Amino acid sequence: MNGYDCVANALVETGWCVLPGFLSPDEVNALVAASRSRRDDFARAGIGRAGGHAVNATIRGDEVLWLDDGDPAAAVALARLDALRGELNAALYLGLAELECHLAVYPAGHFYTRHLDQHRGEDTRVVTIVLYLNPEWGEDDGGELRLYLDDGSHTDVAPHGGTLAVFMSDRFEHEVRPARRERWSLTGWFRRRGL
Repeated sequence: MNGYDCVANALVETGWCVLPGFLSPDEVNALVAASRSRRDDFARAGIGRAGGHAVNATIRGDEVLWLDDGDPAAAVALARLDALRGELNAALYLGLAELECHLAVYPAGHFYTRHLDQHRGEDTRVVTIVLYLNPEWGEDDGGELRLYLDDGSHTDVAPHGGTLAVFMSDRFEHEVRPARRERWSLTGWFRRRGL
């Protein structure tokens, strides 16, 4: 076991999990510094797919940079996420074949309204992961991930650097609350292959 059996257990019990310390402070600082150095390569994020893809700042205000499997700047995080993917497959037989992910930055005041991480008519996104890259995040900085739970309540996850949020993509609607300063993350989905 790689120490991520708690994630598999939580996905069975509740469908979601928050794991502080997934990256160390030094690893967070290195990845956010590398991300900031590539800021000019980020593009406004959109909603929808293919012909239905659109940029709409009233729904979503982040900017993203899609990552390749072997991206050297994110190598530590990607290797650790791949280990988690392997453990979830071994424990839960989810058939997770790959990680689709991007770096994301929300400028101060920006947000992403309530949504589900499944494209209409597709079920390839199985598990959502959000890895926060915000050193020294304060309680008053905002920017929480609000996860809407099965019983109608919600839980808020503060975007502290190194914290990993994991949840079932087809089960939990969620939103990103506005932050008072720039908010960084590595966000993605463990996917199964489509038919």
